[in-house]
Amino acid sequence: MAIVLGHNNYGKAETRVVRVRRDGERHELTDLNVSVALAGNLTESHHSGDNANVLPTDTQKNTVYAFAREFGIDSIEEYGLRLARHFVDTQPSLTRSRVSIEEYSWNRLGPHSFARAGDGVRTATVTYDGDQAWVVSGVTDLVLLNSTDSEFHGFVRDRYTTLAETRDRILATAVTASWRHAGAEGNWTTSYDEAREALVRAFVSTYSLSLQQTLYAMGRAVLYGRPELVEVRLSLPNKHHFLVDLEPFGLDNPGEVFVAADRPYGLIEGTVLRDDAPPPGFAWALDAGREEL
Repeated sequence: MAIVLGHNNYGKAETRVVRVRRDGERHELTDLNVSVALAGNLTESHHSGDNANVLPTDTQKNTVYAFAREFGIDSIEEYGLRLARHFVDTQPSLTRSRVSIEEYSWNRLGPHSFARAGDGVRTATVTYDGDQAWVVSGVTDLVLLNSTDSEFHGFVRDRYTTLAETRDRILATAVTASWRHAGAEGNWTTSYDEAREALVRAFVSTYSLSLQQTLYAMGRAVLYGRPELVEVRLSLPNKHHFLVDLEPFGLDNPGEVFVAADRPYGLIEGTVLRDDAPPPGFAWALDAGREEL
């Protein structure tokens, strides 16, 4: 029986970078979390501990910092592309790189004062194989809620079903969405802003008979609005809100007081794409801890 090394990668995870642009009295703040994963001719490092082909993860961290100063950060997609290309193009032993970035938003309070925003985290993942680059943008932890215009009924029932049908419910979720670009060039910030807005607009305007219906409407809205995007992946946890029984206290509850349940929760996931979308290659890296480069 032969034992061989399977797919592998290594890198520096979660390098925190905060860059302040001091071009005048009005400062600009960029707050990132950057993870790098590299793959290539690394077999001997695993078999014998020979590190001749290993670019230290500490060097990767230093590169993340240096590029923030040397080239700036106009958008996380452009910053990620520059890093991903650098690692493969400068290291003969490396064949693929993946740079995953989270950007935390801040609300301006003054020329140089900010408050951390709570309206979701912008994301980008760039993968590069020496010839081609793939860019995936997105958002995580975008919490949305409709207090009405949502129903759930007509579902399958068996001996274990206790859920009552409802014609009016709260629909709440924390959106994780990623969208794949057709190419590796574009106006990244405009694309992100308008894709995010399309997600929110579709959530607000869809009279929902299921969270699946809402998911499809959100993905479709992004693709209709942004021709440079070819595929949208969505993960929508159903943040259940249950009506509290106030009868023991002699009170009615006409859909006004709810308990927000933490877990368990329904999890609705799906992909919406153009029927002529090109294959994703190594583009998707939604779970950097498990997905292979």
